[in-house]
Amino acid sequence: MLQRMAIEEFTKEPKIAYFSMEIGIKNDIKTYSGGLGVLAGDTIKSAADLRLPMIAVTLLTKKGYFKQELDIFGRQTELPDDWDPNIFMTPLKERAIVLIEKREVQIAPWLYVVASATGGKVPIIFLDTDLPENSPGDREITHRLYGGDSAYRFKQEIVLGIGGTRIIEELGFEIKKYHMNEGHSSLLTLELLKRYKKDIEEVWDERLVWDAEKVRSLCVFTTHTPVAAGHDRFPYDLVQRILYDTIPINVIQEFAGKEDLNMTLLGINLSNYINGVAKKHGEVSKVMFPGYVIHAITNGVHSFTWTCDSFKRLYDKFLPGWANEPEIFVRVGRIPDEEMWEAHMEAKRILIDYVNRETQAGMNYDTLTIGFARRATAYKRADLLFADQERLARTCEGRIQIIYAGKAHPRDETGKQLIQHIFEIRDRLKSKIKIAFIKNYNMDIALKLISGVDIWLNTPLRPYEASGTSGMKATHNGVPNFSVLDGWWIEGHIEGYTGWAIGPSPDVPADPARDADDLYYKLETMIIPAFYNEKKIWIRIMENAIGKNAYYFNTHRMMRLYVTEAYIR
Repeated sequence: MLQRMAIEEFTKEPKIAYFSMEIGIKNDIKTYSGGLGVLAGDTIKSAADLRLPMIAVTLLTKKGYFKQELDIFGRQTELPDDWDPNIFMTPLKERAIVLIEKREVQIAPWLYVVASATGGKVPIIFLDTDLPENSPGDREITHRLYGGDSAYRFKQEIVLGIGGTRIIEELGFEIKKYHMNEGHSSLLTLELLKRYKKDIEEVWDERLVWDAEKVRSLCVFTTHTPVAAGHDRFPYDLVQRILYDTIPINVIQEFAGKEDLNMTLLGINLSNYINGVAKKHGEVSKVMFPGYVIHAITNGVHSFTWTCDSFKRLYDKFLPGWANEPEIFVRVGRIPDEEMWEAHMEAKRILIDYVNRETQAGMNYDTLTIGFARRATAYKRADLLFADQERLARTCEGRIQIIYAGKAHPRDETGKQLIQHIFEIRDRLKSKIKIAFIKNYNMDIALKLISGVDIWLNTPLRPYEASGTSGMKATHNGVPNFSVLDGWWIEGHIEGYTGWAIGPSPDVPADPARDADDLYYKLETMIIPAFYNEKKIWIRIMENAIGKNAYYFNTHRMMRLYVTEAYIR
């Protein structure tokens, strides 16, 4: 009875249904792998703060993404990251059924509620196939995030898109918009097409019986990647073998592509509002998908989640109300320099102590500390800083220390080699520059890093950074960015004022050699001298990072835009 009442609390008014393959709410709920999932979690937290009528749907991945182990050479191994959902959420009695390879697969929902101090609440429905009624293979569908082969992934996307749509209907929700966070959930459009059909006697072509306009009026699609490999595609022979109880394959091909089932194309073709996640990414997406109207809503981060304790106290003292009204950050000039610096040094001491415990790197509090943490993959170029190791050692010896973190996807051998390369350089330069690599990067480690370093480094190969959010988190703690002009940094960058750019402007073709040279030049002639010799100027840049970047690049602003641009259209 308590469970029934818990869900009924949320079914009284129509909702926006937010579908995401991964959602990162807190460190101990292992249903995220990185930026996409953490962004989804931040989105939901801001929706709760703003009291928006939203429900979220995702997978209950009981074995998580993976736990990263690194040996002394930086060789990565992956271990299951098991956790117990009973500690955090409530199982519900309702069930939905999907057909996979002609078998009935039952899906059970779990309820987790994100509650805000404002009184707002957003329920998250986690989908679980690990049920006694299912076959052993089907029980594993929701075990591992991004695990297995293409067939495993496609089964997960059936559960998410089709199963998730059926579950929320079974639970009694009325949905006024379906927001697909990336293409993983695009199969929900097929379920909606199946639901909304015209009278066949009124149409001359059987393919037109499916009311695509009605489905489009209900759907919003957000694309997150300008990398072609990041868009899920499934061959139609696999689709026909696995997918049942839906619309005919020839109709699917009309919306998802003739060659194979392109999940992004499916979502785009059946949505009235489509957006990229930064202004530049919107432009890149128009090139990738010509002929479509693609908007841009630049990502943000949840301000309260990504502000460390020392800065929370500082903001509470001088900027009351900041957590639910991040625009107040424009008044950052109220904060005295000495209190700003002490809040930073408190966060830095916590980080350095943690790094030294974990890695025995012997770092100290007073050295300029550079942070770099994100997925280890080639285009993010974690090793650009080491393009000229002799120059780095010659000009920066004893003046910088560097902290790395990040996981490589289990099948990304190039990403794994990148981690090993950083370990090799760490050992080679250890007498001149201290370098540490923190294993098993997660949300808790991220908060320590983005608040405790002195500068946040980002070196993607343009134009492959759709948005990036780690740098936004850093700005909430007064940490300036030093980044290639791609993604959000094109919008947030004011040279020498909010941070520094690496390489040429966005309208000039990417040039890796120029990027490396510019990185060294600015590090040597601007950043290091300012940090050690111009403390007042440095603190002013910290203030600008807060007052010009954090005030805007937050999920409260982002969600208000989704409401006005996408949800109430």
